[in-house]
Amino acid sequence: MTSERDEAARAARQPADPASDESLSEALGAVARQLREKSAETLAAWGITPAHLRALRMLNRHGTMRLSTISDRLQIAPRTATEVVDALQARDLVRRLADPGDRRATLVEVTEHGADVLAEIRATRGPEAGRIFARLSPADRAELARILGKLRD
Repeated sequence: MTSERDEAARAARQPADPASDESLSEALGAVARQLREKSAETLAAWGITPAHLRALRMLNRHGTMRLSTISDRLQIAPRTATEVVDALQARDLVRRLADPGDRRATLVEVTEHGADVLAEIRATRGPEAGRIFARLSPADRAELARILGKLRD
């Protein structure tokens, strides 16, 4: 007769189901960490963080916007948005402008130097991400993109 403790010990030794929610979450987290660590290493050459890059890319993609809009779109606190813009402005990557429609508001836009730095970062980061995803076949990449898109929405 097997005791409950023996059954529990045997179950604990069984390999985890690789498709379980917990295993998938751990695997996704591990890949995300790899990408973040590599990104932070790369961005250090420009003296910016991944959070700064997100803001710079968003401004480059969507154009000039208010600090409040940056905060909303990045889903960060207004104070944090101010700190991010301060850091980017200190590196001449963005500039602040008076809002002609509301003198109390400030607009932020990417500088020419900021656009150049973004292009350099894009050229450097593409091959890095490519090395991680190169382990996948084109069909697997397409399937991963489909699945991640579904999870993101």
